[in-house]
Amino acid sequence: MAVALEEKVYNLPASPGVYLFKNGREELIYIGKAKSLRHRVRSYFQDRPVDVKTEVMVSQIEDLEFIVTDTEVEALILESNLVKKNKPRFNVHLKDDKSFPYLKVTVHEAFPRVFIARKVRKDGALYFGPFLPASLARRTLKLINTHFLMRSCDLEIDGKLDRPCLDYHIKRCLGPCVEELCTREQYTQAVQEVVLFLQGKNEHLVRNLTDKMDAAAEREEYELAAFYRDRIATVRALAERQKMIMGSLNDVDFFAYHQEGPRLALQLFALRGSKLVGRREFFWEDLISFRPSEFLSSAIRQYYLQDAYVPNEIYTSDELEDRQLIEEWLSLRKGARVKVHVPQRGEKYQMLQLVKKNARLAFDSRFRVLRGEQEDLLRQLQGVLALPVLPRRIEAFDISNIQGSDSVASLVVCEDGEMVPAEYRRYRIRTVRGPDDFASMEEVVTRRYQRVLQEEAVLPDLVLLDGGKGQLSVAVHALEGLGLEELAVASIAKREETLFVKGKEDPIVLPLRSPILQLIQRIRDEAHRFAITYHRKRRRMRDLSSELEGIPGIGPKLKTRLLRSFGSLREVQGASVYELAQAVGWQKASEIARHFGSTAVLK
Repeated sequence: MAVALEEKVYNLPASPGVYLFKNGREELIYIGKAKSLRHRVRSYFQDRPVDVKTEVMVSQIEDLEFIVTDTEVEALILESNLVKKNKPRFNVHLKDDKSFPYLKVTVHEAFPRVFIARKVRKDGALYFGPFLPASLARRTLKLINTHFLMRSCDLEIDGKLDRPCLDYHIKRCLGPCVEELCTREQYTQAVQEVVLFLQGKNEHLVRNLTDKMDAAAEREEYELAAFYRDRIATVRALAERQKMIMGSLNDVDFFAYHQEGPRLALQLFALRGSKLVGRREFFWEDLISFRPSEFLSSAIRQYYLQDAYVPNEIYTSDELEDRQLIEEWLSLRKGARVKVHVPQRGEKYQMLQLVKKNARLAFDSRFRVLRGEQEDLLRQLQGVLALPVLPRRIEAFDISNIQGSDSVASLVVCEDGEMVPAEYRRYRIRTVRGPDDFASMEEVVTRRYQRVLQEEAVLPDLVLLDGGKGQLSVAVHALEGLGLEELAVASIAKREETLFVKGKEDPIVLPLRSPILQLIQRIRDEAHRFAITYHRKRRRMRDLSSELEGIPGIGPKLKTRLLRSFGSLREVQGASVYELAQAVGWQKASEIARHFGSTAVLK
């Protein structure tokens, strides 16, 4: 088994779901379901194949994907949908739609019926399902006949029969065939209750039935009140419906993501005709900044711009910054109204949580850091670096400058494998002149842990540096000067991705796909991103400061005020006299505007 495939198998969650095997040409060759993805998929590679087909299939597996579900039943339904759509070579292909039955409500008829159907047709009826096992459809139909009393016959109903059939007498039908027994309005009310029941809107239905029960009791119609009481009990006793069986959804796309630092996994689930027919994954590794509303808005626009099918509804985990505009654009493309929602409760919210769960697992699979195994990963890191304690708190440093100008440093914190942005710190290098990364690293390490000691704050279990032996040496020297010889220190060189550890002569080289190395890289990359961001800000401030020095009458105080108010030279250049005056007064504002040209004066 290839190393990449072995890592994927090792990192599978112990959850129910669907797994998809691919060959060397990225073709799907088998789709299966499992109660435990980890146990089932590992069994293919650990146990002896039970038949020739499995032996041949395993020999061709080069890659795998998986989708997590909440229950094994959901996994089975999803497996059937995906097999029908993709037709993998080693799966059994069903030739028709007889896998799972539906319940059909003939709302296009004057007196609708409910019965089992094997296919969904465009005939004006409502379809609910599919139901698995088939006995669930039969039990549900019996429940409807018993408690909602809808007719099961195929007669033409005109209310003119003299007497009802046996179903009425055994309380299995309202008897709409005899006008004196049941009016059309009464029967329509029963149909509406059945539709609510099949849509899973049980609380709404219970409220309606409760109102009817209370009204009957007030009229002292106790037999009718007892009937509604029993119907309420029946509705409340309904087992939890499967989220994959959502009769109220038609063509819907769900978008959710998982993000950590500059890395992000976006997950799309597509439901067509209330069935999950596919999903797509998108990954980003170098996000400089992140705002959910902006990111999702851009991602959704790009996706549907590629001639992707536009569904009736789109559900997202966060509000879009220009939702109404996107709705209008998509509606024009589709030729029908398209709505974008952020659900807060109900079945759509539950489905979105499942999409989020898959986004997190896709993130973990791509970047090799599984949350459920963080402690195990930290123990592996402890063993590889020979650390005295488990590195639950890691503090990482990076230096950023251009030929020694505007030198800055960053500190980022990782606790239990998760980044903690609230504890990030940034530093201006004060004592070093010129491009000296070693001296800069020694300064910032000294300043950081001097303050930690003064404030009696928490010390890290590991100090991580972006650099090689030189950075490691000066950091160790700085810590020894503070009496912190016991702190563990390591560095990672960028090009070779080699680890250097305090007290070890030889460097440590880990495989590029090693989860331990990828954890260290993630922390190092976050420190680098944070340092670069601060360095760019300092350069903008320096450019503005240098330009302002050439304006007569602008001293250090006014310069600082302008820097704080506008933040960059471009913003000052583009500001009107009125805007400048709010910061420095009208006289100085006029001088600054004249310095940058007449355009600003005329605003």
